[in-house]
Amino acid sequence: MAADLARPAPAGKAQARAHPQFDAAEFALRIERLRARLRAAGVDVGLFDEIEAMTWLSGYGNSENRWRCVAIPVTGDPFFLIRALDAGPCRERTWIDEVVAFRDWDDPLPVLAGLLQSRGLERARIGLDFGSYCMPAARLERLRATVPQAVLIDVGAVVAELRLIKSPAEIALLRRAAAIADEALRRAAAACTVGSTQRDALGAAASAMIALGGDPGSPGPISAGQQWDFLHAHLREGPLAAGDVVHIEVTPRVAGYGARLMRCVSLGPPSTALAAAADKLRDLQDRQIAALRPGAMAGDVDAILRDGVLGQGLRDSFDNITGYTLGLYAHAGPRTSDFTRIFHPGARWSVEAGMVFHMYASAQGASFSESVLVTAAGPERLTRLPRTLIVNSNGRLSHDH
Repeated sequence: MAADLARPAPAGKAQARAHPQFDAAEFALRIERLRARLRAAGVDVGLFDEIEAMTWLSGYGNSENRWRCVAIPVTGDPFFLIRALDAGPCRERTWIDEVVAFRDWDDPLPVLAGLLQSRGLERARIGLDFGSYCMPAARLERLRATVPQAVLIDVGAVVAELRLIKSPAEIALLRRAAAIADEALRRAAAACTVGSTQRDALGAAASAMIALGGDPGSPGPISAGQQWDFLHAHLREGPLAAGDVVHIEVTPRVAGYGARLMRCVSLGPPSTALAAAADKLRDLQDRQIAALRPGAMAGDVDAILRDGVLGQGLRDSFDNITGYTLGLYAHAGPRTSDFTRIFHPGARWSVEAGMVFHMYASAQGASFSESVLVTAAGPERLTRLPRTLIVNSNGRLSHDH
């Protein structure tokens, strides 16, 4: 498509306004940190197309119905390239002055090439995340052909790395999401009664999230199982019966920032074996969470839960991680979890203040998880629901067993 078909913001139309969650200084610091990384990589301009990266950098991100990106030059003004249908909402949220729109049937790559040329960047060293879910091999090769004089450089998931340490404003959003998680799980647990269905619990969680100020979206998995690998099982349609155990995970988001919380609900008194397993699992995870302090090695933190679970015979094998990054989640992206940092036996990275994690554990039908903020003084549990197996007896909830 010819570059003159691109349309910047029309004069007198919707202009950028203050972001509802973050001030200008917050975005300025983010861009300053990114530009330092780009300079270190020898890059002239960075192009970012994953929803989380676009949102964190610009204040706005949307689904990839048509390819779009945020461009951040090391010197000079950034710009947003986006389909015309989404340009208005973009201008309402982003601090970036130049929003260039293209028609749905136009190819955005030639538009991008024209924008780069107009800025003297046609021979630039362009930084990209070659592992971006929006940059498959075929598109990467088309981009090379569209800007043949430029050099494409893989800067990796640089924005995901920058997002690891949360600002006070981000932490405030995560606190709100965590409070919603507590109440949404309580309401979902209350819906787990004899004769009801897992779908009823799912509906209770979903309506609670919306009513309490969360973003629209999936409330999280509802499932059942007797081992450790039931966390992502399919929703069962049949009625619940006395003695059933329902696993509930809620994943509310506020302005895209998501907290997570898991518990199991027993319909009536739990079996002695389940109650004992739940107590052991909780105590081991309590020790693991207590170890989330600045400077701790991730592999050592992981070992507290992993070795304890295996040593006490709660599981025969332990093939999953024990925690992962929390923060900004795309409303329509392909990733349902952020594995920028994960806890596993070989993890050699260090815990830092400002990081937030979802720490989770499951064994013998029991499950617990928490959203945890690492502070300079140690861990702070953002989710506050009592750490017990939940018992629902004829609609009455109890945290005793």
